Amino acid sequence: MTLQNRSICPWVTASDKTYLDYHDQEWGKPGFDSIELFEKLCLDGQQAGLSWITILKKKQGYHDAFFKFDPYKIVTLTEMDVLDLLENPNIIRNKLKVNSIIKNAKGYIAMEKEGINFSEFLWSFVGGAPIQNNYVLSEEVPTQNHQSLAMSKALKKRGFTFVGPTVCYAFMEAVGMFNNHLLSCDIHKECC
Repeated sequence: MTLQNRSICPWVTASDKTYLDYHDQEWGKPGFDSIELFEKLCLDGQQAGLSWITILKKKQGYHDAFFKFDPYKIVTLTEMDVLDLLENPNIIRNKLKVNSIIKNAKGYIAMEKEGINFSEFLWSFVGGAPIQNNYVLSEEVPTQNHQSLAMSKALKKRGFTFVGPTVCYAFMEAVGMFNNHLLSCDIHKECC
């Protein structure tokens, strides 16, 4: 796909600036902040069955509704709060998905109490550093692999939900654990 004499990944909807900005400024760039990783993992879970652009456009709504993804504040949400959230048009109004963010916050806190750094835990599934892939065609990019399967199993054991191997793989791509920008994409080298 070419946009203004540029080459970008074919999954980007070039006509949508939100998507283009996400591709250029965020997707595939390594992130190591535990709270930011927690947020991205939760948002990837919210995408299940939906398009990523839907979640991107509601990102601010999630930030506002879930205390900027502060796990310690999220766990204070009550059943009444959940009912209120299910009326919030700025997020996906699915009870299982809303509750998953609360469950994931509990899992995050439990790990922290065990002395486990969330970022280090997640990055351990790729040996602590980004894996550089050199895909030419989007058809070559898998939707899951052994690392995302292992991450999924480990997170589920810790009480996390909406973290299947496909969700984990999408998350791992998004936070730069895999550089899956195609070789032809202008951003590929930047993420190396």
